[in-house]
Amino acid sequence: MSAPSKKLGFVEQVILLALMISMVALSIDVMLPALFNISQDLHAENPNDRQYIIAAVFLGLAIGQLFYGPLSDSTGRKPAIYIGFGLFLIGCLLSIFAENFTVMLIGRLLQGLGVASPRIVSLALIRDQYEGREMARFVSLVMTVFILVPVLAPALGQLILIFAEWRMIFVVLFILGLATLIWFSLRQEETLAVEKRARLSIKRIWQAANEVVRTRAAFGFTMVGGFIFSAFLGYLTMSQQIFQDQYGVGEMFAVYFGLLALALGAASFVNARLVMRFGMRKLSYYALVMLTLISVSFMVYTYAWNGHPPLWTLVAFFMVIFFCIGILFGNFNAMAMEPLGHIAGVAAAVIGSITTFVSMGLGTVIAQLYDGTVFPLVSSFAVLGALSLAAMIWTVRTSPNTSGHE
Repeated sequence: MSAPSKKLGFVEQVILLALMISMVALSIDVMLPALFNISQDLHAENPNDRQYIIAAVFLGLAIGQLFYGPLSDSTGRKPAIYIGFGLFLIGCLLSIFAENFTVMLIGRLLQGLGVASPRIVSLALIRDQYEGREMARFVSLVMTVFILVPVLAPALGQLILIFAEWRMIFVVLFILGLATLIWFSLRQEETLAVEKRARLSIKRIWQAANEVVRTRAAFGFTMVGGFIFSAFLGYLTMSQQIFQDQYGVGEMFAVYFGLLALALGAASFVNARLVMRFGMRKLSYYALVMLTLISVSFMVYTYAWNGHPPLWTLVAFFMVIFFCIGILFGNFNAMAMEPLGHIAGVAAAVIGSITTFVSMGLGTVIAQLYDGTVFPLVSSFAVLGALSLAAMIWTVRTSPNTSGHE
């Protein structure tokens, strides 16, 4: 393909990387309205089995992140992203032509393996160019653009279902993935110079992973991010059942889901404005305190309503909680990566993989506890919020800020 006509500008890069990272969210959220249809057509055995259509993507994401970071440190950022998009497109094709539930899950696993590449390599690409609060600001701006995807994706999926069957959703994913790949290949320059690349070896990967785990700030903030995302993943996985099965909102599901996603986007935008002034740790601490206290209070309230509180109170609770999570997303990634700039690719891989494995494991357990009430989900926000707060306090106390960025 031809070389870019001019250097990629700041705004275009934010939009491009946001779109690439959002392929994960798009692959999940666009088909939430279709989960029941897919599980019925492909003869899933249990009503909760539809959740595995989501979980399979996260499993692929967790596995894939371990490989793309080290690969990008060796070959450069762009080749690693090309490989990932290739796997994603193959996974889309498998899902389009799936005739049973097993083939569908294999296709979803490949999609997860594929989107792991832009998800993790994009963070390394950002780390190549920014650090500290500047990196947190860039990530927050990316998240602000990214949040348009979960706002619009369920509505897109619902719209497709009005005019076509669920397989067309995967056709749309295939087209968007191919278009994004072409845009990236034409416009994004390679950010890792040849002289800075490291030979790909199992020994180097093990040594780098060991450094990530032994660096208390990196490991501590990674675990905090994993705990928080676990509860959020539980929500993602069971949201269709909560809104459509439990509360009977029907096609309004996309509206409720998009409204709640706006809270995440607003928080990311606010964080991008405030992080340069107050620092990542202070903002994250207060957001965690608020999330935990509100979740504990609403857990008691939910128990009083036998797990079925009025819909408007549940939506209000989610909006506040998701605003807090929006503050936390970009900051915890940036704080975990901050001391590891010299091994950015493999560090991003290990951090992302640990976060995803933790959140996928706990989040899947939370979702499988769904019993027709929201009590398991609300309780998970309370318990994991408290655990995250304790882990953050431990991390900060054992990892004094010496960089001047936080």
